[in-house]
Amino acid sequence: MSRLRHDPQTGFTLVELAVVLTIVAFLLSSLMYTLSAQTEQRNFEDTRRRLEQARELVLSFAIVNGRLPCPARSNSAGAEVRDTASGRCWDGTTEDYYGGALAGGAKGGFLPAVTLGHPNVDPSGYALDAWGNPIRYAVAKSIASLTCSGTFTNPHWVNAANMKANGIACQPGDLLICKSSTGITSSACGGGANQLMSQSLVVAIIFSTGKNGTISGGTGADESKNLDGGGNADPVFVYHTPTPADFPQGEFDDQFTWITVGELYGKLIAAGALP
Repeated sequence: MSRLRHDPQTGFTLVELAVVLTIVAFLLSSLMYTLSAQTEQRNFEDTRRRLEQARELVLSFAIVNGRLPCPARSNSAGAEVRDTASGRCWDGTTEDYYGGALAGGAKGGFLPAVTLGHPNVDPSGYALDAWGNPIRYAVAKSIASLTCSGTFTNPHWVNAANMKANGIACQPGDLLICKSSTGITSSACGGGANQLMSQSLVVAIIFSTGKNGTISGGTGADESKNLDGGGNADPVFVYHTPTPADFPQGEFDDQFTWITVGELYGKLIAAGALP
């Protein structure tokens, strides 16, 4: 009676081994993609929480001080840059309300995290988003024409005396949020359909430049509009849902939150800072 013998040299064929390796590679790539997607979702949600925290700190500052803070600069170590005598957001040479490149090589428009008492700042005084980018901040400078009267000096929103003297009549006249950079100028969205928030509503904007942001921001046309303020030259910003790099206006992953004039006045009235 013959016996079946196992040949110790017998194993997987090259074809079988290739199939096994392909399956393993597929499973690993699927796992890595899932983990990466989960990480990005966590970063997105964490950044949203950080922006909301920053927003609450700005409102708390306004309640205590009767005004909004000025932005910090890349060379101010997280402190607002504001002339106390005039109430202007300037250093004696250059104003900064809307961020962007400033005279002398500095960059403006950063959240004044140290001034706000932010609990988490890096060694440079920045409050960061989940990707390690400084959180940005812009504040209204001008007052909409014919919305209020009185003796005051711009800027109203960063001057406590002006805020108190003019009650709740004044409306902002500069910060503007558009849906796309197509057709926009330094003062208009280029059409009502492209307007997300009007110039008479927004007194402050707080935002993250997203995963693709660096200290100079993303390269897409929409994203670049959020960092071209020139200090006091361009108060127009762009915000919409995220888009990929092949979108007509390029990749967009900035995250925004803002403070409306009604909310600001409501907080100040409730705290007794305004009549």
